[in-house]
Amino acid sequence: MRRIHRTRRDWAVDLGLFLFAACFAAVSSQSIPVAEDLGPGWRAADQVAGGLGCAAVLLRRRWPVQLAVVLLLAGSQAHYLAGPTMVAVFTVAAARPWKTTAWVAALAFAPLPVLLWQLPDMAEERAGSAVTYFALIAGAIGWGLFRRSRQQLIASLRERAELAEADAESRAERARREAREEIAREMHDVLGHRLTLLSVHAGALEFNSGAPRAEIERAAGVMRESAHLALHDLREVIGVLRTGSGAAPAEGERPQPELADLARLVAEARAAGGRIDLAGPPEEAAPPPLVGRTAYRIVQESLTNVRKHAPGAAVDVRVTGGPGEGLTVEVRNARPPGPDQAPAAAAAGATGEGGGQGLIGLAERARLAGGELTAAPADGGFRVNAWLPWQG
Repeated sequence: MRRIHRTRRDWAVDLGLFLFAACFAAVSSQSIPVAEDLGPGWRAADQVAGGLGCAAVLLRRRWPVQLAVVLLLAGSQAHYLAGPTMVAVFTVAAARPWKTTAWVAALAFAPLPVLLWQLPDMAEERAGSAVTYFALIAGAIGWGLFRRSRQQLIASLRERAELAEADAESRAERARREAREEIAREMHDVLGHRLTLLSVHAGALEFNSGAPRAEIERAAGVMRESAHLALHDLREVIGVLRTGSGAAPAEGERPQPELADLARLVAEARAAGGRIDLAGPPEEAAPPPLVGRTAYRIVQESLTNVRKHAPGAAVDVRVTGGPGEGLTVEVRNARPPGPDQAPAAAAAGATGEGGGQGLIGLAERARLAGGELTAAPADGGFRVNAWLPWQG
């Protein structure tokens, strides 16, 4: 047998309805019309049935439909069951489906047509009592339906609140994931640039051991500075990832690069032996920070790819545009020296082999900034072209 777990509130409600049924029977006992030919024994049995009916209200949670049917049938003979019957039909209407409620309501109002047919010939007191009984039953069913609709509304609102909370958590998790991806792209660009500079200078020292002391000291200084900056950037990203969020920068974080920093970037690449021609950026106005930083990273990653896949190739960097027309960034490297390097360099640049997902990351950066990026082999070398929006 299924056990019904009642909370303190449930017990309070059940006892309240029990007291309501008992008080209703006591208050209405003087107004219940009883035939004169019924003796005191019948009235006593009627009162006992009413008391049992009131006690049966405590079973309404376990057998609401059965209790309502028994009380409705018994109520046609026992006059003191009106109170328990109202509680029973209220419970069915509040806790059971519409179809079950309709069947119980049909049983409750089945005698009504007969009553209406006999109403003109009935005594006024008996007719008033019968009409009042059916009105009370109708009110109990209506109140139960209202309560069930309210409970369904509350459940629906609670479900929508839970869905909204889950959706907010999903958006927060998505934002955290996007922040981590942004950090990964940033570190790919920054560390790739620093490490390729280290590789170039280390290779130069390895194959030119007889270089002048001043040149060796300069190369060693660049290597030390690049290693220091790479470790600093790596320390920052590890600190951010440990906090579980990429939204807030770490204390003491260096400023993010801007478009005006391109000259310094190109100077570093030239110091590593790169042959780079820079045209731009426009000096009359500065683009928004996101656009400038995206353009800087595009040039940085492109120069890193040239050092990896086409060492020694001449590079042209063109940054043009202005407010209202957008910012165009073009990085083109010529055919690298050596007859066998161009195809390999072009293939590596197009597929991202050897360097991971650099070009894919650049395209994603441009898309997040509202622009677009294309990269493809061109004239034996490779060409990266990006357009970024620059509002007027």
